[in-house]
Amino acid sequence: LQKVKNDLEMVLSTVQLKNKGLEEDLKREQQWYEEQKQMLETLNIEEDENTPVECPSTKRELDELKNKVLKLKTYKKELLSALGDFLDEHFPVPERGKNIKKKIKSSCFVNFLNLILLVFQMLINTLMTKPHEPYVTINESFWPPYIELLLRYGMALRHPEDPNRMRLQAFHK
Repeated sequence: LQKVKNDLEMVLSTVQLKNKGLEEDLKREQQWYEEQKQMLETLNIEEDENTPVECPSTKRELDELKNKVLKLKTYKKELLSALGDFLDEHFPVPERGKNIKKKIKSSCFVNFLNLILLVFQMLINTLMTKPHEPYVTINESFWPPYIELLLRYGMALRHPEDPNRMRLQAFHK
């Protein structure tokens, strides 16, 4: 009986140690569960608070952006109009023929861009097709104020020996 009693006490102490370990595990698991539960509640509260609040602010921000876009479009029209007036005054469209005094009946700004782009296109094509000889001969088809504009702002360079030839500035070097 004494031996059985000792064995049972030993089993009891082992079971009590296991119970203590399990209780500590249970406490840790419960604490982790409570933290997760609290985090979930906090996230739900934030989601509930943000959803209704964001809708009106998003609508308000959208309205503000629309107003800004409208203001910018109006400002763009004013700038283009002012630029067109400036171009009409300082860079008039070249007249067709020496006897014709009537100017071309289209937007000066569009004509200015088209002519400048045409000159650029010729300069770029020459540079790409003949990189060893990128110069273009300037003739009557080039309007002198446009050529001077390109030269003055460093977009094109004259030939060092022949002033009737020009090339595109080598920006890539």
